Amino acid sequence: MLRPMEHTVTRFIVKWMSLIIIFSLIIIGYSIFTLASSLNDAEMINASSSLRTQIYRITIDVKTNDVHTLQHIEDFEHTLYGKTMRRLDKWWIPDNIRAYYRQLVLDWKAIKNTLIRQHNVSLTEQVDPYIRYIEQFEYKLQHYNEQKLTTLAWVAALCLSGVILVCLIVVRYTRNEIVKPLRQLAQASQKIKEGKFDVGLTPRFQNELGELMVTFNGMAHELGQLYQGLEIAVDEKTRHLRMANQSLQVLYHSSQELSSSRLTVENFQVILDYFCSVEGVSSAELQIIDAGGQGLALHGGERFADYSLHRELSVDGVLLGYLRWKEGLPCPDKMLIKNFLHIFEQAIHYAKSQKQSEQILLLEERATIARELHDSLAQSLSYLKIQVSLLKRSMSATDLDTMQTNAAPVIAEIDTGLSNAYKQLRELLTTFRLTLKESNFGQALSEVVNQLRERTSAEITLNNLLVSFELSAQQQVHLVQLIREVTINAIKHAQAKTIAIHCGEENGMITVFIEDDGIGFSEPPSKVNHYGMNIMYERAQRLGGELHIDSEPNQGCKVSITYPANKKGDLS
Repeated sequence: MLRPMEHTVTRFIVKWMSLIIIFSLIIIGYSIFTLASSLNDAEMINASSSLRTQIYRITIDVKTNDVHTLQHIEDFEHTLYGKTMRRLDKWWIPDNIRAYYRQLVLDWKAIKNTLIRQHNVSLTEQVDPYIRYIEQFEYKLQHYNEQKLTTLAWVAALCLSGVILVCLIVVRYTRNEIVKPLRQLAQASQKIKEGKFDVGLTPRFQNELGELMVTFNGMAHELGQLYQGLEIAVDEKTRHLRMANQSLQVLYHSSQELSSSRLTVENFQVILDYFCSVEGVSSAELQIIDAGGQGLALHGGERFADYSLHRELSVDGVLLGYLRWKEGLPCPDKMLIKNFLHIFEQAIHYAKSQKQSEQILLLEERATIARELHDSLAQSLSYLKIQVSLLKRSMSATDLDTMQTNAAPVIAEIDTGLSNAYKQLRELLTTFRLTLKESNFGQALSEVVNQLRERTSAEITLNNLLVSFELSAQQQVHLVQLIREVTINAIKHAQAKTIAIHCGEENGMITVFIEDDGIGFSEPPSKVNHYGMNIMYERAQRLGGELHIDSEPNQGCKVSITYPANKKGDLS
């Protein structure tokens, strides 16, 4: 572990940047000081040169007794004691220059006394050394000015060297202590971006970046664990989704088996095999209870003597069978098992309901056949039996002529009765062969009407507004049979030119009527029933409705069937 972070990088940068600032301030301060002190250097050199010129002029004036001598002396003193020359007496001026200036003032005072006494010999002896001294003073001023500029150059060079050295140190430190760690962190970040979390940064630097590396290593380790955990979670979710998809497919295919028009043992075996294909289910046994019988047992997967799990299959409290199965790892989805139990219950219930419905429909059709035979062939055969008895009685006569005379009408009646019986048999066979293709009421009705059109010269029109999907199979069969029987009666007895068939729904009632423009009738119900109306009345009652006959002689006939519409498609 690194020691606690102490901002070493910040301290280093602040320290060395402070040195750069100090060097810069030294250069700037010394340059400003030198510039300020050198503002009047040229003026002082000019003033010193002017002193030398003026002293020459004063010497000549004294020798020539010029009237302007005093004025020239005042000009000289104005320059010597002027503001420019007095700056040489400041504290920052070197001592030798200040001494030179003071000596110039003292020597001038001596020369001025000599001038007042007008002693030319002493003046010459004093002026020449004074002029040389002024020249030396001028040289000293020039040397002082050059020395200031040289010192400024050295100070600037030293400070600039210091700044460059500090910059090199800072650059080297930045490269080694900042850039390299940052590059390593960038490379580690790229590895993490690629999903590689084993970065393993080595914190060789005792600074903030070293602490950052330690933190980065911890973060990468935690990210690796989180990523690994996330991958495990994703794999787990993927497995669950795969199982869910498999479950949906199995349930879908199992439900498809329920859509068969008639459920068989093969359908149950397929559903049981789908159940055994569920992950975690190795074997299963389906037992269907048959009251008063052996029942049915189906197996899927391996056979076992006993199964660890079993459930009762029941609908509305009625026990239908049992499902037993054996589970393994991984454990199957409980909701999927529950759905399969529901599918088995519905399949068994649907199969039994389907068989029961088929049996009821078969019994109804047998009863219908019996009534048809009773009202048609039975009566014809009974009539023929009576005619045969009469024929036997006629044949017992001794007189041949009398026997032939009595037998001839009976034989004719028997022949007519046989023809009618044969015709009725053909009609019954046609009726019993009637089927509904694909449970399509409209198509079946159109086929029946097309068959009837071939048997008559009357024009038969059909207007069907009913939806086949809303009619059960029983309803469709009864309606088609009713319409066919009524239309056949119109063809046989009405002598009609047009027969109109209409099927529709109004105010929740199914309405079907067959209307013709035939001769009509006014016979009592007993006579009407002779035309097979009993069967039609019973069919209308099975639909939960009524059948009405409206007819007058020479006014045609209209037969109406009405019953409540049942959208569930079941008989009431």
